[in-house]
Amino acid sequence: MIWRRVLFRGGVLASVGIGGWIAGSVAERRKGNYEVKLSQNNDFSIPVPALPIFGTVSAATPIENSNALVSSVSDVDVTKPLSTSRVSQIMKFGFPGLDNIRSFDDYVLSYDRRNRVAHWVFEHLTAETVKHNDAVDRSKCQFTEDQSIHPYFRSVNKDYKGSGFDRGHLAAAGNHKSSQKHIEQTFFLSNMAPQVGEGFNRHAWNRLERHVRKLTKVYPNVYVCTGPLYLPRKEADGKTYIKYQVIGANSVAVPTHFFKVIVGEREDKALEMEAYVMPNQAISDDTPLHVYQVPPDSIERAAGLLFFDRISRDKLRSINGRKTTYV
Repeated sequence: MIWRRVLFRGGVLASVGIGGWIAGSVAERRKGNYEVKLSQNNDFSIPVPALPIFGTVSAATPIENSNALVSSVSDVDVTKPLSTSRVSQIMKFGFPGLDNIRSFDDYVLSYDRRNRVAHWVFEHLTAETVKHNDAVDRSKCQFTEDQSIHPYFRSVNKDYKGSGFDRGHLAAAGNHKSSQKHIEQTFFLSNMAPQVGEGFNRHAWNRLERHVRKLTKVYPNVYVCTGPLYLPRKEADGKTYIKYQVIGANSVAVPTHFFKVIVGEREDKALEMEAYVMPNQAISDDTPLHVYQVPPDSIERAAGLLFFDRISRDKLRSINGRKTTYV
């Protein structure tokens, strides 16, 4: 991985606790003079790993005249090049993980059956896919159970009712305006996570989603991976715990934080990356988005994922707006 050995002058985030994430990244920005150094010892020709013994890659296909979803499962050898399909476009730079993968028409999802929330969702955006489309009507979309998920492990609308949390999109509805079918598929509950509504889902998180869409004016291709985090924090007894709420009869996990890792591909194929972690809480509108930028390897360690592992170092021009330096 390019950024697994990324070093920042003045240090990187030493902790994945809430204070470490935010304070550490703010401190680095205040110094404003660090470089990203990449080791020559890294192996950048990492093959895509084979599926685990019990792994499958599922293609979830919605029924045209119904909100129900049925799963058409096919075995995929991910050690071989994917066909020229939408999935291969979206996952051009590699899979972050291979647990319970589902492919929809315009995004790919890895589902966490224990927490009833996705591990990650992956999208490929262009100016065409995010532009206004009179043929697309979001008001016709309904939050719907993902019937490709076993009933033991899926979330349902009743889980959210009265919980105080929004059904927050991971693959944003506004990113999929090329057809009504595409936007409707973002309303499956497998693409939702419990999010604080006022101040977060409807405000700060929405600002980050809009920022990602604006990147399509800069880059012909934008790749974005989004997911939940469950981060530790020190309690009054001096010990560190990972604590998170669950909601509903199905015990849907409420993430403590959410991440987005974004790669923009320029016309010359050079790549630039941004990475964000935001706490699942009300955030002031005065807080600029760059406050939540973090080194991507810190997200990888916390999430147990590897992002964009097919990107070679000579294609990575910058991380969080700072040019990279190869040693």
